[in-house]
Amino acid sequence: MAVNTPGVLDGVIKPYSWGSTDSLAAMMGTTSTTTPQAELWFGTHPRGPATLLRPAASRNVSSDALSGVSPDVLRLDEVIAADPQSELGQQVARKFAGKLPFLLKVLAVARPLSLQVHPNAFEAQAGFEAEEQQGVRVDAAHRSFVDRNHKPELICALEPFTVLCGFREPVATAKLLRGLGVLELEPAVKLLQANHSQASDQIQQVLAWLWGLDVASGAELAQQVAQACDDLVHVGSHAEFHAEMHWAARLAEHHEGDVGVVVALMLNLVTLQPGQALFLEAGRLHCYLEGMAVEIMANSDNVLRGGLTQKHVDTNALLEVLDCRPSDVALLTPTASTHTFRPPVAEFRLIRMEVSRPVRCVNDGPEIALCVVGCLSVANQKIRGGQAVWVPASSGDFEVAGEGLLFRAMPGDS
Repeated sequence: MAVNTPGVLDGVIKPYSWGSTDSLAAMMGTTSTTTPQAELWFGTHPRGPATLLRPAASRNVSSDALSGVSPDVLRLDEVIAADPQSELGQQVARKFAGKLPFLLKVLAVARPLSLQVHPNAFEAQAGFEAEEQQGVRVDAAHRSFVDRNHKPELICALEPFTVLCGFREPVATAKLLRGLGVLELEPAVKLLQANHSQASDQIQQVLAWLWGLDVASGAELAQQVAQACDDLVHVGSHAEFHAEMHWAARLAEHHEGDVGVVVALMLNLVTLQPGQALFLEAGRLHCYLEGMAVEIMANSDNVLRGGLTQKHVDTNALLEVLDCRPSDVALLTPTASTHTFRPPVAEFRLIRMEVSRPVRCVNDGPEIALCVVGCLSVANQKIRGGQAVWVPASSGDFEVAGEGLLFRAMPGDS
């Protein structure tokens, strides 16, 4: 097997409307922008492959096999496709059909994202094939499944990062909704208080009722709920659910008349502190509200949305894959300056490293090493905030030096 050398990766910025105009710029040491910068992608996904700077002399393939914009700047997906055994390693190349199995991102959330859920592998494959047979273009605005892959993901906060995630116990949600004093919510309250039903059935029935309302009725209910939340927040009532009501009112400011505001009140609200992480498996309804974080996921962009967005909403498909079981939010907290997050998936794991002295790292790659704070040297490649290094599996162990915060993304060991 040939030996390929590491190189600096430049990510792809996604200008989604919910992004910040200054957070990513501050991390990268550039000036604020007039348009939102929401995500910075490092990976090979066709919607935004990263570019690799690698000296021509270090390549083991002909430049004719690559279509980089210059002799030394190459698309990472094409680099891997030209020599998957050396870039990925034999085991990873075989296991994932010559593809990089993960996608690494930095998120800068200034406005709440949509209510969303991700399918499992079987659901993603079936949904993709169904839309292919229906003749829906993969880039169509109303497309729900844009690739065949599942999208488990892990988010690690760079600053306080607020999330809605998973369902609260029905009895607690019934208490919250009844406390709003909105008569039109009584059908939902009664469903949540039904003693003869399983909790997941109660939640699913409420969602089906909310998403089944006609547009006018749903908009009127959402407006009444938002107004009630805003009123109670300002008078200081209902201390138990004050934060939930605050966020519902804020969501309504961006999405007036969206019944997703009511759905949001059914979810657990949690704020990750810097360094804490959260794993989101398939079927878990969630909504990122505010903050900056590093996110790693399987190499997919499959998102089924349930509201709070101008993008395509497909509540029927969402309900088919949704896990309605109530659950607490299990945060993962680092116990040392170097901590490995190992979710139960084969595609990825993530190492968070606070670097203050030279460290020898085992190349269990391939890996993408991303600097978010400071200036670092990774495998003799110098990078700063917002830059990464591609470390091929064939390049051997390497050293990290300098001062800063580094995230190392690599295939999982599940």
